[in-house]
Order: sequence, then C-alpha cells, then structure tokens
Amino acid sequence: MKIVKEFKEFAMKGNVIDLAVGVIIGGAFGKIVTSLVNDIIMPPIGRILGGVDFKDLKIPLYSEEEINKLTDPATAPYIAYGQFINVLLDFIIVAFCIFMLVKVINVLRRNEKKETAPVEVTEKDCPYCLSKIPVKATRCKHCTSQLEAAAHG
Repeated sequence: MKIVKEFKEFAMKGNVIDLAVGVIIGGAFGKIVTSLVNDIIMPPIGRILGGVDFKDLKIPLYSEEEINKLTDPATAPYIAYGQFINVLLDFIIVAFCIFMLVKVINVLRRNEKKETAPVEVTEKDCPYCLSKIPVKATRCKHCTSQLEAAAHG
C-alpha cells in the first residue's frame, strides 16, 4: 500500500498534471496541423504541380513485372516519399509554433525580471551600532560614530 500512496503523491504533483495536460493539448494540436497540411496546404501545391496527390508519391522497390506476380500487389514494398514530405511539413509547422511559443514565454520572463528589478539601496547599517543610516552618511545619526570616507563613494 505504501507504493500506491507514493504513486498518488507523485501523480498529484502540479508538474505531472501540467505535463499530462500539455501532452493532451499537444496531441490535439498535432492532429490540427496534420489536417492543415494534408487537407489545406498540400492539395493546392499538388494542383500547381500538375494534379499530384503527395500521399501517392512513392518509389516501388519491385519492378512492375514483379509487382504483377504478387498475389496482392497492394502489399508491394515502396518508399513513400510523398507521405514523408507531408510528415516533414507537419514537423516544421509544429516546430515553428513551439519556437514562437518559447520566444513569447522568454519575452514575458524578461519583462517579469525587469519588473522585479532590485530597488536602489538608500540605507545601510552603521558598523558600530547597527542602526539604519543613509548610504551617503559620513557620521551615524544614532551613535555619532565617524564612518569611513570610502564607504560612501
């Protein structure tokens, strides 16, 4: 039962849930990009290239004669370079979207760091009585000790 408890603690951590949500959304986004490539981008490109359907672009590994001898010619091996072009385009679009997302996140982080920049220090501790005094002070207003001239500039 201890392992079940440990797994439950692990699974309920924020990072694991965030990762799961990211994977699910990423899968859905991948389907959208695949549809964009296969159904919207590639048909006009195929039309421009003379009515070519990229899914059908392939290089058979058998000769026409050998393919005809097979009991099921549809099972003949071939290199599907047209489908590879579709998948490659999918990848490029997804990679570009991720690049843009990371770029936006980095800009937001930079802006956040600027907002949380350290405030200019205007006070320091007196080395003798540890009271707060102005940074440019040469004498402590509490204990009247003479401060080192180098301390203020």
